[in-house]
Amino acid sequence: MTAIPSSPATDVNRRARFAPPAWFNLFMIGVMAFLTVVDLFATQAILPALAARYAVSPAAMAGAVNASTLGMAASGLLVALFNRSIPRRAGIVVSLAVLAAPTALLSYAPDLTSFSILRVMQGLCMSAAFTLTLAHLGERCAASASPAAFAAYVTGNVASNLIGRLIAAGAVSAWGIDGNFFLFSALNLAGAVLAAAFISRAAPKPELMHDQGPPWVALRTHLINPQLRIGFAIGFLILFAFIGAYSYVNFVLVAPPFALGMATLGLVYFVFLPALFTTPFAGAAAKRWGARGAIAGSLALSVLGLALTLTPNLPLVLVGLAVVGAGTFFAQAGATGFVSRAAQSDKAAASGLYLAFYYVGGLVGANVLGAVYTALAWPGVVACTGAALFIAAALAALLREPGASQETSHAHA
Repeated sequence: MTAIPSSPATDVNRRARFAPPAWFNLFMIGVMAFLTVVDLFATQAILPALAARYAVSPAAMAGAVNASTLGMAASGLLVALFNRSIPRRAGIVVSLAVLAAPTALLSYAPDLTSFSILRVMQGLCMSAAFTLTLAHLGERCAASASPAAFAAYVTGNVASNLIGRLIAAGAVSAWGIDGNFFLFSALNLAGAVLAAAFISRAAPKPELMHDQGPPWVALRTHLINPQLRIGFAIGFLILFAFIGAYSYVNFVLVAPPFALGMATLGLVYFVFLPALFTTPFAGAAAKRWGARGAIAGSLALSVLGLALTLTPNLPLVLVGLAVVGAGTFFAQAGATGFVSRAAQSDKAAASGLYLAFYYVGGLVGANVLGAVYTALAWPGVVACTGAALFIAAALAALLREPGASQETSHAHA
């Protein structure tokens, strides 16, 4: 993945002859996203096995697994504050390399507390790489190309949800829980190697990196922007609902009347496959209908999908989960791109804030909906997640597409 810096026309033409095609850049953006967050949701696929290993309730185990969202939120905020002093490429490479350590150590976690701490450490590393990559894309992509670049990145996120869960379920069945975490540690190292090989070393344009005073000034600027606040709230609600739907549905599927085994439960996550094909079009949808229409419409569709998960018919439940996944990922792509476009300066701080709100939403969802599941079972979870998605869709109707921002380069990473 390369970026074409400012240069004389002849130099640009020479570089262009050797530049990879746009589809290759978008593909590599997606692969980087996959390797960055593959650990985040893959562990959800083995929640029943982990709950049995530690002899704890589903809610307690889900809370420990989703403790990574606490690290994700904290890291997003830290990167928002200190991003100006963090080189993009080096920060991404180091974050992914360090991530391999807590991932491997999960194999040795003796209790739920140590497991939770290691998941928080994973979240810190994943979010740092995630936020810096979003900033890298926002600083390099032209306004016309950024929706496609962010859609490609979120598509890689979708792939991590599908393929990561399949890998985890299959690895636990074949090699046990310990073998699973060693395998994911190797994937973390592969991500670091890929980032080192493909992320451009060139600095972004100087006008995007000029000093704007203390870092908290940028945070205040973003937080008083009403459009960005709406974007942050939408991100919070999206992951609140997503965590709820896909954490606790595992326990529904392994219980009667479905009674699925671990290997079969892993296959259930093919419900994310449609999202792999729909999410890349989120950029085009945002350009045609604006973020408002793309996000509101996809979230409204997700609410309908949730309703299908209340039936005792497994095919209908799977269709409902597929619709929820496609809708929420489509909305996530739209919201991520909107925040980057709406932030006229210090895009890394805006992306960091967005991810902080997004992952706090996941943390709240894991804990609040765990209590709801314990008290009201799956119908209560569906009611709460549906309400969250409905509110997010209503907020999306208030979004206003920002004016054309200064273009920097094509969708290259």
